[in-house]
Amino acid sequence: MLLNILIIIVGVALVIGGADRMTEGAVSLAQRMKIPEIVIGLTIVAMGTSMPEFCVSMVSALKSTTAMAVGNVVGSNIFNTMLIVGMAALVAPMMITHSTVKKDMPWTILASVLLACISIDGNISRLDALLLTLTFFCFIAYTLRESRKGQPTSQDQEQENKKTYKPMIALLLVLAGLGCLILGSNLFVDAATKVARQLGVSDAVIGLTIVAGGTSLPELATSVVAAKKGQSAIAIGNVIGSNVYNILMIIGVTGLICPMNIEGITFIDLGTMLGSILLLWLFTFTKFKVERWEGGVLTLLFFIYMGWLIWNAI
Repeated sequence: MLLNILIIIVGVALVIGGADRMTEGAVSLAQRMKIPEIVIGLTIVAMGTSMPEFCVSMVSALKSTTAMAVGNVVGSNIFNTMLIVGMAALVAPMMITHSTVKKDMPWTILASVLLACISIDGNISRLDALLLTLTFFCFIAYTLRESRKGQPTSQDQEQENKKTYKPMIALLLVLAGLGCLILGSNLFVDAATKVARQLGVSDAVIGLTIVAGGTSLPELATSVVAAKKGQSAIAIGNVIGSNVYNILMIIGVTGLICPMNIEGITFIDLGTMLGSILLLWLFTFTKFKVERWEGGVLTLLFFIYMGWLIWNAI
C-alpha cells in the first residue's frame, strides 16, 4: 500500500512536470512559426493546463478502467469549482472577470448538462463522444471570435510570460514532456487501481478523489498564491475555463478512441459537478466577486461531498 502511494506521488509529479515542459516547448515552437498569440493562448496553453487530466483519463480508458477516466474529469471539475475557488476566496475575496462570468461559466454549465444527459444510460458511446467533441470545436470557434473583439484572454496573458527557446531545445522539451506524461500517467493509473483494489473501493471513487485531487493540485496552489497577491481573476478564469476542456475535449476525444462504461459515477456526482458551477455562477453573476463567506460555503460543501464519498466507500 505504501509503495503504491509513493508511486502515485511520483506519477503525479511526472505528469505535472511533463505537462509544463511540453507546453513551454510547444508555445516556443508556435511563436517561432508566427502563429498568432491569441491562437496559442486558446489552444496550446489552455490545453496544456488540462493535459494531466487528459493523459490520466486516456490511459485509464485504454487500461479498461473507464469509470476512473470519467471520475477523474468529474472529480477535477468539482475540485476546481468548489475547493480551489473556495480556498482561494477564503484567503482573499476574489474578483472574477466579466468574460469568465458571461462566457466561460455558461459554456461550463452547457458542458456539464451534456455530460449528465449522455451518462443516463451508464455508457459514453462514440456518438456521445462525437457530440462533446463537436461542441468543443464550437467553443473554440466562439472563444476565438470573441477574443478578437475585446481584451486578451487569461490564457493569452499567461502565455506572454513564456520563454522562447531555440527550435531544437523547444522540440526536446516537447518530447521530454510527452515522455514524462506517458510514464507518469501509466504509473499513476496502475498504482491508483491497485490502491482501489486493496481498499475495496470502486475505480470511480478513486477517480473522483485521489486521481482528481492529484491532477488538480497545480491549480489549487496557483490560485491560492494568486489570491494572496490580489491577482485571482486570471487564475480563476483559467480554472473555470479548464472545466470546459475537461468535459468536452478530454471525455470527447477519449470516448472517440475508447467507448466508456461509467458504472460507479452516480447522479449525485454529476449533480454535484453541475450544482457547484451553478452556485458559483449565482454568487458572481451580479457583483463579479466571490466573498469570503461564499468561499466558505463552497469549501464546506466540497468536504461534505468528500465525506459522503468516503462514507459510502467503506
